[in-house]
Amino acid sequence: MAHDPVVELERSDDGVAIITLKNGKVNALSSAVLDELHDIVKSLEVDLPSAVIVTGGERIFAAGADISEFGGPDEATTITARFHRTLDALAALPRMVIAEVAGYALGGGCELAMACDYRVASTKAVFGQPEILLGIIPGGGGTQRLARIVGASKAKEICLTGRQVASEEAKAIGLADEVVEHDELRARTLALASSLASGALIAQALTKDAIDAGLNGTLDEGLAIERDRFAEVFRSEDSQIGVKSFLEHGPGKAEFTGR
Repeated sequence: MAHDPVVELERSDDGVAIITLKNGKVNALSSAVLDELHDIVKSLEVDLPSAVIVTGGERIFAAGADISEFGGPDEATTITARFHRTLDALAALPRMVIAEVAGYALGGGCELAMACDYRVASTKAVFGQPEILLGIIPGGGGTQRLARIVGASKAKEICLTGRQVASEEAKAIGLADEVVEHDELRARTLALASSLASGALIAQALTKDAIDAGLNGTLDEGLAIERDRFAEVFRSEDSQIGVKSFLEHGPGKAEFTGR
């Protein structure tokens, strides 16, 4: 028997993809949710959007993994592999991925938000990695992405205490990039995504790739990656449009094609 989708994909007129988690009141990241999210991400790789927004419920962005699926080490191996496969694919999309966090983003929900490039939170948003309170550890990337975002010592404090981090503190430590009033959240994420949609998409993709790839190595290795991507971007039509527009009209006037 077919079931209702637990992840929904919409596209706006300017090509922005909006991914919405719809797995009941708590938006648990069950195997079904992760598999549907992975399928959607893979479809976006084939038909690239101009930007991506990932969102969940008004009260709960995503509450974490489906604890009813937990068992022993064998189940844990399957769960963590499914999380990593899905969130790594989302993070690797060559477009800006924006997390729209209206409420609680705990455990796997926090890990999902951190797999996005940018997090816009409402004043009601709450982040956290509470796995330690169950006697376990984060398994969806939390020990790695959180440390890279907020630093090792703060990540250890958050993960080892399991405490929740409200929106303003999240912004102060870099876990949230912006905090807006709850009823302004969708307008802000759409405005940001739309501004990116009209930009030089190939240059955006190469910039994201250079930053992400560079963080995995030394500064010298990162600079080598930058040199390569800088040369590559001049193969794009947008680079010619942008340079010509700047010389003729000054900055900020180019009308890019995304090619």
